[in-house]
Amino acid sequence: MAEDDDVVSKTFRALVESADRKFARVRDFPSYGRAQGQHYFQKVFKAYMRLWKYQQEHRTELVKAGLNRWEIGEIAGRIGQLYFGQYMRTSEARFLVEAYVFYEAILKRRYFEGCNMKDLGVRFKELRFYARFLLVSLILNRTETVKLVVEKLKALVDDCKANFRETNFREWKLVVQEIVRFMNVDTTFTITNARPFRYCAMFDCNPNSLPYVARFHAKKVLKFRDAILMSYHRNEVKFAELTLDAYRMLQCLEWEPSGSFYQKHPAEPKENGVAVDYSGASGVIDMNLAADMTDPTLPPNPRKAILYHPSVTHLVAVMATICEELPPESIVLVYLSAAGKPGHINASQVETSVGSRRTTKTKLTSHNSLDHNSSASESHINGKKGSNNHYDDYLWLGKANGDSNNIYPGDIIPFTRRPLFLIIDSDSSHAFKVLHGAERGEKAALLLSPLRPMFKDPSSADIIQNGSQFTFFLTAPLQAFCQMVGFSLSDSDVDFLNSAANILSTAFSKWEVILCKSPSLDLVWAQVLSDPFLRRLIVRFIFCRAVLSAFCPPEEIDQCLPVCLPQLPNSLSPKSDVVQSSVCQLAEHLKVAECFHFNNT
Repeated sequence: MAEDDDVVSKTFRALVESADRKFARVRDFPSYGRAQGQHYFQKVFKAYMRLWKYQQEHRTELVKAGLNRWEIGEIAGRIGQLYFGQYMRTSEARFLVEAYVFYEAILKRRYFEGCNMKDLGVRFKELRFYARFLLVSLILNRTETVKLVVEKLKALVDDCKANFRETNFREWKLVVQEIVRFMNVDTTFTITNARPFRYCAMFDCNPNSLPYVARFHAKKVLKFRDAILMSYHRNEVKFAELTLDAYRMLQCLEWEPSGSFYQKHPAEPKENGVAVDYSGASGVIDMNLAADMTDPTLPPNPRKAILYHPSVTHLVAVMATICEELPPESIVLVYLSAAGKPGHINASQVETSVGSRRTTKTKLTSHNSLDHNSSASESHINGKKGSNNHYDDYLWLGKANGDSNNIYPGDIIPFTRRPLFLIIDSDSSHAFKVLHGAERGEKAALLLSPLRPMFKDPSSADIIQNGSQFTFFLTAPLQAFCQMVGFSLSDSDVDFLNSAANILSTAFSKWEVILCKSPSLDLVWAQVLSDPFLRRLIVRFIFCRAVLSAFCPPEEIDQCLPVCLPQLPNSLSPKSDVVQSSVCQLAEHLKVAECFHFNNT
């Protein structure tokens, strides 16, 4: 028997080493591109499934041979990592849910609890497990799980500091601070019963406009298949390598499952009505549990490449790869959020609805910006699109190898050989107007942010603390509206919030019908109108533009309005009755109408 146990133990260790070698090969594989690493992923996943099955079948012998519970947890954690990595490559919700299932099982079965308290290596494994589980739970909007894991992570960091005094845990203290800061800003945590950022059929599929959208046929129809999301601001709110703005855009471009997974708290596992005690050496994880948490009726999510503080060369390489692999009759969404100049913070140029008090320095900056935009616009209208216009202003992406890391409008032009839906959120966004008419093959759809945010309370304008206002309008328009006028959603009852949300839903439905029926709708917009994600972004842009038009001082309108190119129909302009009346209705419902100047007031 001893010899048999020895064989089992050696076989197990060999399987562990083999699986770990394969894991190391795929861990750092690029998370973009359609064919990247698929073959290797299947091989390493198969290796871990073989390992997982083997330790289940030989649990008794392995425990006798000295198998630790944390080792089972580490195997389950690696499988969770594989699933999460595959989600980041494909955006398929089932992989994200599978990762959650494995991480939650590790937590509930307490694989790391009771391990050798003096083994620093094991404690670091536990710390990394909590950090990875937090990221998965955050993206899945499992708020209660996030709160629970944060408390466990805090306690573990404190325990490690007490037991390993010679080791510096500053990095893990920063991880705790990051997630707490994120939770304090993310409205998923701060607003009870907030509607999801993801596209939800219950809230976002407007029955009145659906027949018009279904019958709408453009000369050309593009499918939304891929997105590139990049946000870079100094000290911006983030967790791990996911910034707040990228997180909001990521969720905005995914389907919300219609099942009960997101609505119910996780139930304690039971067998025959009795709660299961996982403190023993159990390694059983229900491999089919994720099937009950996903919604097979939904279309696939568009793939998303999320770039954290990339160099310009890396950003360009990702864009080149995705454009090269883009299927025919498809479009790429590119979202770039960054300051226009090194160290520049939008809060320094915030405008309030009370007046236009700014420092002389800010006035000069705004005046120069206006002059530049005016000259750029004039040269564009006159057809003088010299190459200098393409490389005047830029987005600043930090430092790369000691040099400035700038992305210019001209850097985007080569990729306009493929259809692009470009969202630029920056105080230099209007510099990208020059792309319109300079495309190399396909006319691009451009949504450009205002040059500065607008708030009733200037302290809300800090991108570092609250994220971008324009991105917030595109991803959560009601919340962005309330933040702008200083209305507290957290203090409002559910029925009141639902009424406000219904006003928006009704308005968006009307605007979708107008877009479908408009004879002047440019083909650039018409060819993407059938896509629910892009259509939702378009109507939210219309709302954002109309709100800011009525909120900004008239003399500052050029600086405070977002821009779309090509132009959308005049029937949905900020001053049109059908648009302005909806904004007015929402303002009156929230009792903030005094903040706005409408045509009839």
